[in-house]
Amino acid sequence: MAIIGSSKVLFGFFAAFVLIFSIFLPTVQGQESFAPTPAPASDGTTIDQGIAYVLMLLALAVTYLIHAADVPFGV
Repeated sequence: MAIIGSSKVLFGFFAAFVLIFSIFLPTVQGQESFAPTPAPASDGTTIDQGIAYVLMLLALAVTYLIHAADVPFGV
């Protein structure tokens, strides 16, 4: 039982250590100010890629339906 209790205490110290450093460590790095990121803009490639995916899925479905119709049943 002593091993289980000491491992819980060790885990508690480790958790407290991680929590303290996760709170205070970012403030040590300084007051750097970064330039704001520009707003995301779509140049049409995302839309084109989405249309291409839909057309490929449509072609796959049509191909499946055509080949499923060629299979003879009951022979």
